[in-house]
Amino acid sequence: MLLVYSRNWWTLAIRGVAAIIFGLLAFLWPGITLLALVFLFGAYAFVDGVFAIVAGIRAREQQRWWLLLIEGILSVIAGIMAFAVPGITAFVLLILIATWAIVTGILEVIAAIQMRKYITNEWLLALSGVASVIFGVLLLLRPAIGALAVVWLIGGYAILFGILLLSLGIRLRSLERTTHHQMSPKPA
Repeated sequence: MLLVYSRNWWTLAIRGVAAIIFGLLAFLWPGITLLALVFLFGAYAFVDGVFAIVAGIRAREQQRWWLLLIEGILSVIAGIMAFAVPGITAFVLLILIATWAIVTGILEVIAAIQMRKYITNEWLLALSGVASVIFGVLLLLRPAIGALAVVWLIGGYAILFGILLLSLGIRLRSLERTTHHQMSPKPA
C-alpha cells in the first residue's frame, strides 16, 4: 500500500488542493443556491474520484489497489448523480454527501492502518478518514440545519480534509524521493 500512495503522492496533493479550493469557495459565497452547491459538490466529487481512480489503476500490481479504485468510482458516481439530478432536494443532497463522506473516510482509515507498518505519519490519512466519517455522521444526525450552516460545514470539512491530504502528499513525495535516491545506482 505504501508504494500505491508514494508513487502517486501527486494525486493526493491534487485532491487536497481541490478540496481546499472547494472549501474556500463555499466560504466565499455563503449565499450560494442549492443548485450551485449541487454543481460545486458534483465537480469536486468527480475530480476527486478521477484522481483516486488514476492512482488505483496505476497501482494495480500492488495489493489492495482496488481500495483506491472503489473510492474513486464512488466519488465519480456521486459527482455524476449531482449533475444528472440538479433539482435534488437539500435532504437528498445531504444524504448523498454524508454517505460519500462516510464510505470514503472508512476506506482511508483502512488504508492508513495498512500503511502504518511502513511509514510514520500515516495518521494524516487516518485523521482525514476520521474527519470524513465524523462529517458524514453529523450530516445524517442534523439534516434540518440551515443551508448556510451546511455550506459552512461542508466548506470547513473540505478545507480540513484538503490540508490533511495535501500534507500527506507532500510527506509521501519526500519519501518517494528518498526511496528513489536510495535505489538509484551509485556511480562506480
